[in-house]
Amino acid sequence: MKLWGGRFQKAADKLTDDFNSSIHFDQRLYKQDILGSIAHVKMLASQNIIPAEDSALIQKTLLEILSDIEEGKVEFDVAAEDIHMNVEQILINRIGDVGKKLHTGRSRNDQVALDMRMYVKEEIQTLKEQVINLQSVLLALAKEHTQTIMPSYTHLQKAQPISFAHHLMAYVEMFKRDKERLEDTYKRVNVLPLGSGALAATTYPLDRDFVARELGFEAISLNSLDAVSDRDFCIELLSNLSIIMMHLSRFSEEIIFWCSHEFQFVELDDAFSTGSSIMPQKKNPDIAELVRGKTGRIYGSLMALLTTMKSLPLAYNKDMQEDKEPVFDAIDNVKMCLPVFTDMIRTIRVNKDKMHEGAKGGFTNATDLADYLVKKGIAFRDAHEIVGKVVFSCIQRGIGLEDMTLEEYKEVNPLIEEDVFTAISLEECVNKRNIIGGPSEKMVKKAIEINELLLNKG
Repeated sequence: MKLWGGRFQKAADKLTDDFNSSIHFDQRLYKQDILGSIAHVKMLASQNIIPAEDSALIQKTLLEILSDIEEGKVEFDVAAEDIHMNVEQILINRIGDVGKKLHTGRSRNDQVALDMRMYVKEEIQTLKEQVINLQSVLLALAKEHTQTIMPSYTHLQKAQPISFAHHLMAYVEMFKRDKERLEDTYKRVNVLPLGSGALAATTYPLDRDFVARELGFEAISLNSLDAVSDRDFCIELLSNLSIIMMHLSRFSEEIIFWCSHEFQFVELDDAFSTGSSIMPQKKNPDIAELVRGKTGRIYGSLMALLTTMKSLPLAYNKDMQEDKEPVFDAIDNVKMCLPVFTDMIRTIRVNKDKMHEGAKGGFTNATDLADYLVKKGIAFRDAHEIVGKVVFSCIQRGIGLEDMTLEEYKEVNPLIEEDVFTAISLEECVNKRNIIGGPSEKMVKKAIEINELLLNKG
């Protein structure tokens, strides 16, 4: 007999049981469910809702069940539907009628909301640490390459010279925002829903503050309807994870370009590459490609839950059982991507010469020549046009700006002096961009220092 089966005269169809059951995926919430139940039953005793000795027996038995589950001694029952009913059924089987008092003053609706919040809180902390680890690796690599010059790009066309460190620090900023989003989401997850009942709270004198303290929640939900039907925190987490994966995917795309024969800017360690079953020369960036590929999967989880929730009336609906699999899958995959990506970056080999050679081509110093003319008193738009014509002439001749003679430059404009060659050198192009946020060695070192301080603060 189902624990809710009092008004039913007929057993559920087996296909209905299988279709309705969520135990095959929500069993991972066993720890949260049991710890939440222990806090709840402690409170019931403190409020004299059930006898203290009954509460103590329930607590003791729940801890035994927790231990048995972790040791693989418990087989869950599909007919019991979910983790909540499975735990309660096991409890009743072990201690009889006393176990039936556990569910006093609560519903599976506020119980599952509690379990999911406890689970998400724990996973956010793990994800945050993984993001911090990635930032630390990027900062360490950036420190090594503040003088390594490479081309930057817009529209995948060479734009201006920067340092490799400056490029890496762009991703440090992205992942810093990801960390902050996780921290901000944690605040909204950290709200206790237990005590909301099915949707209209309860007539029992529950001490919700007691339960919040026991479980480490900083706030208590103020509306029972919202508390049991809210999955915003899951959607918000999936949005955060989607953005993290978007950043990883963008970085992966660049790594895939950089380790190609056409670029040769970096080489991936053998431990983070694969070969071809037919072409013996191949060294493929499969890790970066898989991270890029899994991004769509995380986006799918976000869209799935948004779609599930988009037209649900208050309060709880069975549709909301569909929240768990996308959340679980997204968390699992991001937790898998972050450390392997971090280790791939940690072991990457940088080809400084190829990066420098790449920065020399494509007239990446053209803007600096225009700026040089501006400093000689020429309006920027006029300087822009002059340099554009010079670039066109160089393209026809197959040379770079640095290959022109001073005499040729003076034919362009008599104000140009010998110092033009310093002005358009790659090192000068990078280091004279010496304002906060710029790519000069001084400013990149400052950005590294600031970010290291932020990481050390947690």
